[in-house]
Amino acid sequence: MDTQSPAHAPAAYTPVPAPLDRTACLRLEQALFREWVEGDGLSGYASSTVHLCPTRRYHGLLVAPLPGGGERHVFLSRFEEELFGDNKSFPLSTGRYPNTYAPEGFQSIDSFGLCPYPTWRYQIGAVEVTREVLAVWGQHTVLVRWTRRGGPTELRLRLRPLVAFRRHHDLTRENIDLHPKAARLERGIALRPYPNLPSLAITTATPGFHFSADPVWYRNVEYPADIRRGFPGQEDLFCPGMLEIPIADGQSVVVASTIQEPPADPAALWQSEEHFRRAQWDGVHSFQDRLTLSSDAFLYRDAHGRPGILAGFPWFGEWGRDTFLSLPGMTIPAERWDLGLEVLRGALPFLQKGLLPNIYGADVASSSYRSADAALWFSRAVLLHQQACTDPAAIAAEFRDPLASIAEAYLTGTDLGLRVDAKGRLFAGSEDLNATWMDAMVHGEPVTPRSGSPVELQALWYQLLEHLAELDEGAGRQQAAQRWRSEAEKAGEVLREDFWLEEEQYLADRIDEDGVADPTIRPNAVLAAAMVHSPLKPSQRAAVVQKALDELLTPRGLRTLSPHDPEYIGRYEGGPEARDAAYHQGTVWPWLLGFLVEAALTVFPPGGARTRRLRKVVEGFSDHLSEHGLGQISEIFDGDPPHRPCGTPAQAWSVAEVLRALHLLDRSGS
Repeated sequence: MDTQSPAHAPAAYTPVPAPLDRTACLRLEQALFREWVEGDGLSGYASSTVHLCPTRRYHGLLVAPLPGGGERHVFLSRFEEELFGDNKSFPLSTGRYPNTYAPEGFQSIDSFGLCPYPTWRYQIGAVEVTREVLAVWGQHTVLVRWTRRGGPTELRLRLRPLVAFRRHHDLTRENIDLHPKAARLERGIALRPYPNLPSLAITTATPGFHFSADPVWYRNVEYPADIRRGFPGQEDLFCPGMLEIPIADGQSVVVASTIQEPPADPAALWQSEEHFRRAQWDGVHSFQDRLTLSSDAFLYRDAHGRPGILAGFPWFGEWGRDTFLSLPGMTIPAERWDLGLEVLRGALPFLQKGLLPNIYGADVASSSYRSADAALWFSRAVLLHQQACTDPAAIAAEFRDPLASIAEAYLTGTDLGLRVDAKGRLFAGSEDLNATWMDAMVHGEPVTPRSGSPVELQALWYQLLEHLAELDEGAGRQQAAQRWRSEAEKAGEVLREDFWLEEEQYLADRIDEDGVADPTIRPNAVLAAAMVHSPLKPSQRAAVVQKALDELLTPRGLRTLSPHDPEYIGRYEGGPEARDAAYHQGTVWPWLLGFLVEAALTVFPPGGARTRRLRKVVEGFSDHLSEHGLGQISEIFDGDPPHRPCGTPAQAWSVAEVLRALHLLDRSGS
């Protein structure tokens, strides 16, 4: 759906990212920095680089959780591929090893594109070969299709599957525990290297298929992206043998790889999935539509059918805070109310002592409850859906009691140091526990200490209390409403008076246990100023926005610390400790843009200089969709120019909040 105002609607929308030509593909360093991901809707995925050459341990053609749920495993890393005929072989695939690439299939590449799924074209003399990859939605199955045009009559496609069969965070080495033999199927093979892991079936419906057993280890496959991040970056992959499939001029060969029941006809399955994908792309007419399509990759259902949102690819799972921050952007602009409500309802069984998980497990017992604010972000998501949807009364009735249970738990005092003092200040965490989103730790200590009363938690707390007062007033529960309103007045006064720094014209980042206000310039004040229910004066909101515009805003989002601060770190690089030290000390986060736009639109005129500046930043992410995670928005960027993308190449709340920011600007006419 195109919700842009006529003033900003483009004459025609060109899908992004645009295809990469041969010249762009042969810039190897840039091409291998560009990554794509195909989600399967069940937490699994296919992901790699422009050359289908893995640069991370997380890359693979078939990465999926174990049956019944659990941690993802890399099953099929890739195929080593070559075209064979006239006693000559021509490689299509590319692999990375210490100081070399082998084979060098990238030399024959002609182009790479992502619409409607990853597609490569190779030119080998008179022969053109196309490779396409498609992760089947709702299955742990990946399809790869090769199409040949031109050349001599007799050509065969040779495929050597390289398998890892290990947890996606780990690496594997040649070992004697692996069972090397592949079972022969009618038109394919099945292998089960380890008895505690499922079988991988690789099948095709193309006649003339032949498999030659030739078990061998490919040693020291190298992952340069892991090495740059300070992690080990080499492993051994196992190959059970070679699959040969004839491929005639004008013919396509489809190969299915799955840890489920193999499809009867991979080519027919391809056709049905392709129809679905092209229908999705037919609905993309604007940048907002493109971001909505990008956000679909993060949607999934767990082993029990519960819907959720994956925080990012390739290494994040379902995180509570990320889910509830992302949900409004993924559902409200596209009016996907049913999806939003289903995700919110699915969270309710996990609500324990007023808390929701920071990291979801299969059930409450296996979930991690180390987030003081996940439940507060949940309450905000409920409020935004109630305000935007077509049946607000139904949402009010359904979610009033869960919201009240969160508030009661915080008032009484619950885990993670959560408590409300007599003044109405909400306290969370401790000296050795950061329970907000700025939670990086080095040597067991918080990098960004925020124990005490963090400003965005205080603002969320006030908003929850005001919302509950509204809900009870609307239902005629006046006594309950008055109680909530009384608590809200105290919480609001704290935010408006105690947090306000008159000299800095900004909100303190936190008030510590001794009542001392922290004047550090961070974006958390923007989160507080953006709330729908806010006790702040308009002048205070305006000052917060202006300070963020002056010191925190970059072309890729907001810095986590003012560059004028002596603790500022402008580059996110090095090993784990160095990167964690920079994570919230200046690193830029795109998701904060949604809140800056929201806050700005409450105090500044639509179409003014400030909102025009913000629109330019938001729309500038169209170029980024071709920069790192193709079609996606990265998790973070360097604080210093040129603001290099870092972290995960595809992050849910980055996409969702840029999408919501665009929606808010369009709706306001800015």
